[in-house]
Amino acid sequence: MPKFIVERNIPGADKLSAEELSDISAMSNAVVDGLGVPYVWHHTYAAGDKLYCVHEAESAEDIYRHAEKGGFPADLVSEIKSTFGPETASKTG
Repeated sequence: MPKFIVERNIPGADKLSAEELSDISAMSNAVVDGLGVPYVWHHTYAAGDKLYCVHEAESAEDIYRHAEKGGFPADLVSEIKSTFGPETASKTG
């Protein structure tokens, strides 16, 4: 299944309390359980006024459906085409 980055514009996202994060997580988990399609929420980063989420789904449409049912914004959904990091520099093809 493809992985996607989901960008959510949420003012004060980096200041959400532990309780608020717990509530958001519970809602997301409930929506995932009810979607009826293969779907995995991997993790989310809070930075400034944005949340950046990594989800795995069969299509971007499934990501948008998750957002709609959960009441979350999904301002940008982009399929992840590659992953790399510092260790990539030492690998030869």
